[in-house]
Amino acid sequence: MPSRVTHRRVTDLQHFADSRAELFTRALLRLTREVWHPDCTFETAISAICSTASEALDVERVSVWAYEPTASLLRCIHVHQALGSADMKVDCRDRLSLDGDDYMAALKDVRALDTSDFDATPITAPSHFALRDYLQRHRIHALLDAPAWVEGELLGLISHECIDRSRDWKPEEVTFAGSMGDYVSMAYEIARRRDAEKTVQHMLLHDTSTGLPNLAYTEELLRQRLTIPGARCESLAVVHVRIDAAAGRAPSSDAPTEDQVMADVALRLRELKAPDMTLARVHSNGFAFVLNCRPVRAAAARLAARCLELVREVGDRSPHINPGAAVGIAFAGEAAEHDVPQTILREAEEAADRAGQTDKFAIQVFDQSVHEEVAARFRLESALRSAFQKDEFELHYQPEFDAQDCRWIAAEALLRWRTEGGLLSAHEFIDAAECSGLILPLGTWVLRRACDDAAHWPATHAGVLATVRVNVSARQFEDSAIVDDVATALADSGLPPHRLCLEVTESTIMGDVERACDVLTRINSTGVQVAIDDFGTGYGSLVYLKRLPVDVLKIDRSFVAGLPSNTIDAAIIAALAGLAKAMAIEVVAEGVERVEQQHALQAAGVQRMQGWLYARALDQSSIKHLLASAVPQPFTEASTDIELALTS
Repeated sequence: MPSRVTHRRVTDLQHFADSRAELFTRALLRLTREVWHPDCTFETAISAICSTASEALDVERVSVWAYEPTASLLRCIHVHQALGSADMKVDCRDRLSLDGDDYMAALKDVRALDTSDFDATPITAPSHFALRDYLQRHRIHALLDAPAWVEGELLGLISHECIDRSRDWKPEEVTFAGSMGDYVSMAYEIARRRDAEKTVQHMLLHDTSTGLPNLAYTEELLRQRLTIPGARCESLAVVHVRIDAAAGRAPSSDAPTEDQVMADVALRLRELKAPDMTLARVHSNGFAFVLNCRPVRAAAARLAARCLELVREVGDRSPHINPGAAVGIAFAGEAAEHDVPQTILREAEEAADRAGQTDKFAIQVFDQSVHEEVAARFRLESALRSAFQKDEFELHYQPEFDAQDCRWIAAEALLRWRTEGGLLSAHEFIDAAECSGLILPLGTWVLRRACDDAAHWPATHAGVLATVRVNVSARQFEDSAIVDDVATALADSGLPPHRLCLEVTESTIMGDVERACDVLTRINSTGVQVAIDDFGTGYGSLVYLKRLPVDVLKIDRSFVAGLPSNTIDAAIIAALAGLAKAMAIEVVAEGVERVEQQHALQAAGVQRMQGWLYARALDQSSIKHLLASAVPQPFTEASTDIELALTS
């Protein structure tokens, strides 16, 4: 009989253990679904863990603590009370200082710290007064504490607390409690990951220097607004504010950078924000307001005027900056193309571009009548990309003539686009290349092709190997890869560095003189020549000329056109020639078309010239033939006609 009773008792205990294991398994599966749910926050995850642990382990109280190692402090972040089924408020939570205590050290070697009787447990019996006081205040007689570790770092613990009773924790209960510690770790890790994802998402949708939403954010905002019924011309508009950080003022060493100016302007524009508008930085030099209100046209006009006032104030407050502002306004129309956010953004930007052509501070509303012109530009940009892929671009070369020695000395590389309708010169498409971003790869191609072509040029009739001059766009000059691109082009072509001359406009250099000095010095140190193109047409200071490593000044054709009758132009050219001679800089006059202009230039001290008087731009085959041919002496109108006929 006793053996039968004993067998039944063992069977009952085994059944109880199996049912507890099944209970724990179901609890863990349910908890996993809750903690990993996309809508589950860190707070709701901790609450779910505590309630699950309280129910599964049949304890009256479960608390979660964050560990602050620098202060040797435990801070309670959540408490679940089984009695009353309510979680305690934040102001009821405890802080425990454990400085010099062995309790935290004991957690490092266990899945869960089993404390059946606090006073009888060797680790907790001598524990710090703060911990003992906490246990006594809450009448806790038994603990089962599980640490929460993430990548070797102790973040805290979950404490399963028995009130007014001791407890002999069973092995499966200790294991389950350890799992609760793992779930607290999981909640921390999920929260960290989601915070990191939010940070990355914020960085992807916001400008780093101003903190404002960026273009991608603005496009998504407009996409959502355009789906709202009636969100068309009655209530939706974009106000584009294009900032000219320099606005005609010569730079100084004390002047802030463009980004600093834009950050200052952004602070002022933030003052205009309202619940019905969003401010974003959509370009390096442009902001955009998205308005969603009625009547939107009047609101957009008032906002545009206030933008101009605030930008003026930015310049008035600082002696070193004087920014200009051009504001463009575009309204969402009923046409199908306005279902695309990029359309209204481009229209506002186009209006700002047109406003900027009229005045330093100007406002313009997008005119539907120019829509076809804008569409044509976009088609041109697309055609340019296709042309680049199909290798439809080529280089022609306009030779440079030394009138004193009567010889060819150089040739300028000029970009051409061969289309079905004929050959297009660069001025017909270069703006579209700038807008489309194609200017960088196109500029690199020009540099490499020009070096390769020049490496195959024959010596001139006078035995000189001509220099090739290559124009560098502002965007290309600003790119950090320009120095490496030059080195690569020379290495691949085998062209000696002294036979390459890079032409940079005066306005490009003056945009950031300090950087220009650094870049040009690095380029010039390799033996490559540097020329300032269109000299005299920008706002540069002669003070900077002595700092720049310049080999050649190219006088703009606007000074040559009036010669010899325009005495003021002649005096300016003579002054520039004298200055250049004193600084050991060569001078080249552009746009020479008549013999009289040549004579006037020679009288002013200029001997190197370029223009239709000598030759038009020639393809590679023709320039090779020209360089190897004898130069007619002296150049006359008749000999020029013959030369043009031979080389055209």
